[in-house]
Amino acid sequence: MTAQRRSVNRESATSREDAVTATPPRTVELDVQHPLWERFFMVAPLVLVGTREPDGRYDLAPKHLALPLGWQNFFGFVCTPRHATYFNAWRERAFTVSFPRPGQLVETSLAASARCGDGSKPVVATLATVPARKVDGVLVEGASIQLECELDRIVDGFGDNSLVVGRIVAAYADAAALRDADRAPEDVLAASPLLVYVSPGRFATIDQALSFPFPEDMRK
Repeated sequence: MTAQRRSVNRESATSREDAVTATPPRTVELDVQHPLWERFFMVAPLVLVGTREPDGRYDLAPKHLALPLGWQNFFGFVCTPRHATYFNAWRERAFTVSFPRPGQLVETSLAASARCGDGSKPVVATLATVPARKVDGVLVEGASIQLECELDRIVDGFGDNSLVVGRIVAAYADAAALRDADRAPEDVLAASPLLVYVSPGRFATIDQALSFPFPEDMRK
């Protein structure tokens, strides 16, 4: 018993020593006089925002600075007044949001194509869409989640960018993408993987995830 106890004590001391002598991460200070976001990778949603053009046609534009705003049914995305999406949403007071599947990556990439000299974006006509029901717009056919939004506000002043906020007035989802008490979370993700943007310039598919260790008394 004494020898066993000494062995355990030596192992514990070694573990403590390793913890103390382990090389810490090398922290580098970044220059905040310049934008930070291309210095490291970050995971973000990847969505296609739909708006109505002045000539009555519809535009679809990929956005990754996009997220729910709070726990209620508000959704926002970052845009710049240099882009037609900003003025389309402002003028029409509405926009749509489609969450593409991993199999729709090529279509999502095509939606980022530059406009022609006359301001048109003919590549959008090649994308399969369905009409929105509550707002004047289109949704990406086959997207896992589809949202129709009425414009709530636009908040300018984030440098060259603005936050476009919508109130969700209609929403649709593939049944396979919905959480259900009768289905394990792992089964939901496996059946309907998430397509995410790994900024800058990369993408990933998420088809599995682990339960987060929330404290027992945590509340929203």
